Amino acid sequence: MRKPWDAYFIEMAKMVATRSTCDRLHVGAIIVREKRTIASGYNGSVSGDVHCQDVGCHVVDGHCIRTIHAESNAILQCAKFGVQTQGADLYVTHFPCLQCTKQIIQSGIVRVYYETAYRVDPYALELLTTAKVELLQIDVSP
Repeated sequence: MRKPWDAYFIEMAKMVATRSTCDRLHVGAIIVREKRTIASGYNGSVSGDVHCQDVGCHVVDGHCIRTIHAESNAILQCAKFGVQTQGADLYVTHFPCLQCTKQIIQSGIVRVYYETAYRVDPYALELLTTAKVELLQIDVSP
């Protein structure tokens, strides 16, 4: 039996998260348009910088500032290679933070599928609702 699309893409995001270099939380994201993966991202250091797993996290106000979040990395990958995100879907292992939420809205992503409701920011929810970005929590547990 074939895996449903949502489970397929969330599981891809989970696989991408295994590349994360921040030991605090492994997050993966996949941007999809018309059932085709157009970008992926995981949380990790800026290209060429040291990694948290090698030198430890750089924590300020309870957040590791060394890392770029998975959603941002996927959106930036699209920008770098000239891939349009307007009308795309985002599959991400954890609910997006406030800053990633702003980038999701600005990039024209229309749906966010997530597995884990991690630190859900009320203002992020408000922004997503106002922008009419559809939110769907996906459970792929057996």
